[in-house]
Amino acid sequence: MMPVTMRRGPVIFAHRGGGEEAPENTVSAFTRVYRAGIRHVETDVHVTADGQVVVSHDDTVDRCYDGSGAISQMTWRELAKLRHRDSGEQMPLLAQVLKAFPDMYFNIDAKETGVEGPLLDVIAAHGGADRVLVASFSESRLRAVRDRAASDPARAVATSLGTEAVVRLVGAAKSATNPAWWHVPGPRQGAIAAQVPMRQGPIRVVDERFVATAHTLGLAVHVWTINTVADVLRLLEVGVDGIITDRPVFLRDFLEARGLWTQPPAPGAVAASPRD
Repeated sequence: MMPVTMRRGPVIFAHRGGGEEAPENTVSAFTRVYRAGIRHVETDVHVTADGQVVVSHDDTVDRCYDGSGAISQMTWRELAKLRHRDSGEQMPLLAQVLKAFPDMYFNIDAKETGVEGPLLDVIAAHGGADRVLVASFSESRLRAVRDRAASDPARAVATSLGTEAVVRLVGAAKSATNPAWWHVPGPRQGAIAAQVPMRQGPIRVVDERFVATAHTLGLAVHVWTINTVADVLRLLEVGVDGIITDRPVFLRDFLEARGLWTQPPAPGAVAASPRD
């Protein structure tokens, strides 16, 4: 299973490959963090008109590529002709990325309804189940992933919590009741992490009680998107398990200087649990 916490310090997730340090969601960004010893990448996927799973945060190509249009309405042949505005690279296929980085872990946000089946097929075809965590704000997408796993164990992958489950987890943390009563998915249902912001509007999400409640349920806590030293220090104080950042190499250097950096084990090695 994908390691979601380390014995010393939090896991570093390179958000979109480290979007402040390299062109986001590109092979060059993933290569940069890999060479820096970082093995967790947070990334995003969409599905093309002809069923190919591509790595992109946006549902259109307009912001990052030299073209215009919705990914879902373009074929892979059409997308392959476009080039990233900053790096000149082609939009990556997820299959290409999994093959190019066989000992990298991928936290994959399923960005649209309908990507779930093709996504799981690509993961299975490349033997990636033990190094992928599927995330989404959408509970229905996550249920589709978990239901597919229940009916076809070969398609089983770990997931994070969706928005509704996170709300229930926050409620459990702020109440005195047994957190299990809030019906938050846990490892038995395939959920292994709560991936959350530090705050949501006026509500502070991540504090010691939230982390403790998540750990009671067997869930790791990963916090996004953290780019300042002040925020990192606050999260270290409450014992989070992972930090999702646009500045992964900077954060690695910061943790390493404090003796808190641990390079994750290679896929297939024994991974730490949220309570380890």
